[in-house]
Amino acid sequence: MAAQDDPAAQAPARDVVIGVDMGTTATKAVAYDVSGAQLASASHGYPLHAPHPGHAVQDPELILAAAYAGVREVVANIGAQRVAGLSFSSAMHSLLALDEDLAPLTPVVTWADTRASAQAERVRASAEGLALHRRTGTPVHPMSPLPKLIWFREQEPEIRTKAAIWAGIKDWVLLRMCGALVTDHSLGSSSGLMDIHALAWDEEAMRLAGVRPEQLPELVPTTTVLEGLTEEAVAATGLPAGTRVVVGAGDGPLANLGVGAVRPGVAACSIGTSGALRVTVDHPAVDPLGGVFCYALTEDRWVIGGAINNGGVTLDWVRSQIARGPAVPAPAADDATGAGSAPEAAELPSAAELLDEAATVPAGSGGLLMLPYLLSERAPHWGSTTRGAYVGLTRGHRREHLVRAAVEGVALQLSLVLQSMRSAGLEIDEIRATGGVMQHPLWRETLADALGAPIGFPAQHEGSGFGAALLGMQALGLIASIDVAAEMIPVATRQRPRPADAAVYASLRPVFDQLYDALLPANDRLLRLAPSLPLDR
Repeated sequence: MAAQDDPAAQAPARDVVIGVDMGTTATKAVAYDVSGAQLASASHGYPLHAPHPGHAVQDPELILAAAYAGVREVVANIGAQRVAGLSFSSAMHSLLALDEDLAPLTPVVTWADTRASAQAERVRASAEGLALHRRTGTPVHPMSPLPKLIWFREQEPEIRTKAAIWAGIKDWVLLRMCGALVTDHSLGSSSGLMDIHALAWDEEAMRLAGVRPEQLPELVPTTTVLEGLTEEAVAATGLPAGTRVVVGAGDGPLANLGVGAVRPGVAACSIGTSGALRVTVDHPAVDPLGGVFCYALTEDRWVIGGAINNGGVTLDWVRSQIARGPAVPAPAADDATGAGSAPEAAELPSAAELLDEAATVPAGSGGLLMLPYLLSERAPHWGSTTRGAYVGLTRGHRREHLVRAAVEGVALQLSLVLQSMRSAGLEIDEIRATGGVMQHPLWRETLADALGAPIGFPAQHEGSGFGAALLGMQALGLIASIDVAAEMIPVATRQRPRPADAAVYASLRPVFDQLYDALLPANDRLLRLAPSLPLDR
């Protein structure tokens, strides 16, 4: 067929925005048109290194290369469509030291890095700790840049002396791509260094961190448009030099956009390896006890909520470490010692099989609670020394009880986050949930029952990359408002709480909550007596 007779060839080019989502394990670039249709995508991964206990770092050059490669592949696959611009999402809480030439002095210190636990606990316990949280919106926790900067000041004075700038990974990638050194209000509000009420770097936080304002990037709105690419970026992406780049935001707030939870009263809940519960509001706020974070999305949209470290990883651990069974019985003892040969190891059951078994156990797991703090924990307590535990364990409990208690522990932890959000004065009328674990009915039912609220499951989960693209479309004038996300991503199914099971979880919640504080002294002593095991054993 001749080109002039090909309907596709005659179709007018559409404006597309490429959302670039720089996550902890990979960067994904996805092209969307203004209807929300996905036209092309590409993803490139990179490792997370742990060179020392508590460290979790990455090579910034690999992240930049992944962003370039993803954009280049997407541009090559969208044909004649017009790229109206790029828009960025980034994992939150990263920190990177740059020298006078703006070259990296350190790897990217990620949110998962816990080296600053002692510094965070010290500041958190001080008279200034809660006040800092209320001003900056960021809990005092080793995940955030503020305690990490204190750690560098105390442990790496040579790096501190050489550092001309302290930035996040997205700041540095945009510097290389566009030549501008800026931090958006969203990532600024997750640093522990920005006053969320004044939208300016906080003087007391900077004093504690030992940094000056000129050592931090310029703060800008998330919808700021950077005009033009550097020669390096043009060569690496295949885009023209005049391509516009929207600074974008953190992946947490943008994930709310990605599921259509953009209006007050609509919360987004996600459970992957970790988990989170967040709601969009029109002004910044933190609950009186400092149980939730508050991060910017746009100048008039803020996201309040909490993230938990232990989501699907909890079931993964139960499956891999304690769910090998039922084992083949050992032969009868053949001597006076009563000893027989060891049972044969059974094949590892699938997660679905374990969940099917656990679904036969009534809510409450026979009086067994699991505190799922295998990777310490964040919201709503924000401590860095807590450890996991099964409490109430008896000889009568079986594998299915341990599995169900793990699922319930994750759901109960999220219910504590919801409780803190409501303590901040938030009214939550609707919850939208996503995540790989949600494919099984037990997770969906337990979450609805523990939260005591109906939960909607969107037809598809577009994620932070789609949120970045939508934010970019608003910044570039292609859509009137990010409110269109609610219509673009309809709810496909709903799970309502079951009254009897919801009542069980309501009665267990205060016990579950109290166990956190009750076990802290024991956890602190154990940490002093025996070092933690490495995560990659």
